[in-house]
Amino acid sequence: MSQLQVNDAAPDFEAVTDQGETVKLHDYRGQRVVLYFYPKDDTSGCTTQACGLRDSYPAIQEQNAVVLGVSPDGVTSHQKFKSKYDLPFTLLVDEDHAIADAYGVWGEKSMYGKKYMGIIRSQFVIDETGKLVDVQYKISPKQSAPTALKVLG
Repeated sequence: MSQLQVNDAAPDFEAVTDQGETVKLHDYRGQRVVLYFYPKDDTSGCTTQACGLRDSYPAIQEQNAVVLGVSPDGVTSHQKFKSKYDLPFTLLVDEDHAIADAYGVWGEKSMYGKKYMGIIRSQFVIDETGKLVDVQYKISPKQSAPTALKVLG
């Protein structure tokens, strides 16, 4: 699993949104993107992270930025998660973890002594031209929004 670095071009991708529409990363050129990867909808850490970004979303938007959340969950799961917590940003479906692979965030994890493959919670800030300006692997759920705001500001 190779990790991306600041100043790398953000890997482009195509994904289905929580609304069932198809988007590509390059559709967002001209604005900044906070792209974050999280393991699973409606789990404690993922909810903490999403709600922090939700609460900071007006300030993020003021910086000409959008938030895109990515997990392996499907459209229906994303819709329930988004609705339950009133998330104002788009969630992307990555069931085959192709986007996670491209960003180096699909890897071995361990819980209760069992090893398995999954999303490593990470966050990337992409500038208006598609270049990475911040790369955070293994970011804590509580640090996601403050870190994004610091980089965007």
